[in-house]
Amino acid sequence: MENREEKKINSPAEIISAQMETAKKKVSWSFFKLILLGALAGAFIALGAASSTTATFAIENPGLAKFISGCIFPVGLMMIVLCGGELFTGNCLMGMAALGKKITWGRLFRNLIIVWFSNFAGAAFVALIVYLSGNLDLGSGALGAYAIKIAMGKTSLDIVPAFFSGILCNMLVCLAVLMSTAAKDAAGKILGIFFPICAFVTAGFEHCVANMYYIPIALFAKLNSEYADMAMELYGYTAQDLQGLNLGSMFSNIIPVTIGNIIGGGIFIGVVYYIIFAKNKKQV
Repeated sequence: MENREEKKINSPAEIISAQMETAKKKVSWSFFKLILLGALAGAFIALGAASSTTATFAIENPGLAKFISGCIFPVGLMMIVLCGGELFTGNCLMGMAALGKKITWGRLFRNLIIVWFSNFAGAAFVALIVYLSGNLDLGSGALGAYAIKIAMGKTSLDIVPAFFSGILCNMLVCLAVLMSTAAKDAAGKILGIFFPICAFVTAGFEHCVANMYYIPIALFAKLNSEYADMAMELYGYTAQDLQGLNLGSMFSNIIPVTIGNIIGGGIFIGVVYYIIFAKNKKQV
């Protein structure tokens, strides 16, 4: 009788098989559906980022601030998994289905390109709404200054560390997706998501979709002289430093981070698990 008891979680092989079947459904969706789901996912990640930043802007201990941020930020992926959404970083796992010839590489790239741009649109739109909401006025504008500080740190990263930080980040994000797939109930999915996402945020790794919020919100904040002046006062920036925070520096961060995210999630996690559990179809 014990052998017939229903398992409470899916096995690793079942997780990989389920991910490949899900990829088959995703590539069949219309352009319009992908745009909407991608925009929602970008918005959900941005909401998690905005909430975590609001909670930590006044904390002086950087380790504590990162940990608290890591405890709040995972709500974004939780909303995506439980309510629906298409997240570029998680969709890097769809390469497993292409390797298994369940989908074509062309359909995979179509999905990733549409989702990347729609994630950007959703995240940037939330950044605009957060700016217009007056949220950055907290602490007499200190939250606005802190938003600038976060973006300055990201855009000052050289290409190599941004790339490798992106690899590490999406290894954890894709593991969170796989762990959520292991669970068969909402509570299990939430726990599966929480710890890997908390780990990447606490470690400070780079996530391209999160940065699609963090940098645009700072570009908006920089338009407000109160926030800009406070950033210079609190963090020692000069007016020339703030001029370096622009669309060019934004993409100089997001592009290498995106490439790192693809390799970390798509190759280091997706390809490796495909080889282990799906290359030999009898194992799945």
